[in-house]
Amino acid sequence: MAIDALVLPLLNVPLFQGLKPLQLTEIARRADRIVYKPGEVIVTAHEGADAAVLVVSGEAVRTEGPGLEDGRREEIPAGALISEMTMLIETECTSTIVARTSVRALRITRSEMHAHMVDDPSLAEHFIEKISGRLTSFVESMKEIDKSLGELSPPVGKPPASGQETHVLH
Repeated sequence: MAIDALVLPLLNVPLFQGLKPLQLTEIARRADRIVYKPGEVIVTAHEGADAAVLVVSGEAVRTEGPGLEDGRREEIPAGALISEMTMLIETECTSTIVARTSVRALRITRSEMHAHMVDDPSLAEHFIEKISGRLTSFVESMKEIDKSLGELSPPVGKPPASGQETHVLH
């Protein structure tokens, strides 16, 4: 597969957006090209992993993980980056993902990504900025939820404001 065909899917991954074309090309060059057969497990929940997997073509399905109750499954389309944090830090996968069709993928290993960041420190800065932005957005969302909940009821241990009715259950 030509390197351009491997770089194109990277362009659509939010974590990689804003990188220079040469940085994306180098990520694709350093990645392992792999084909998963239908039914083959791509990542397993509650297991450590050392690489993220970018689905270049084919279809996969999430069979286990957060938000999947009652045997539900979630489609994982081409272009999805699976287990992205494992290419940056040591962590466990939260989901099990299985190839439904033949899946062509790029396996971006932590060791290669770390080596690339040593060679190009601006890449590490990019990831720090992207992940910090996500965390900031998450914190802001939590503050909004907290504010909304605070407006619904008085804080625990605080009497209602004057004029508010109080109800005692017997």
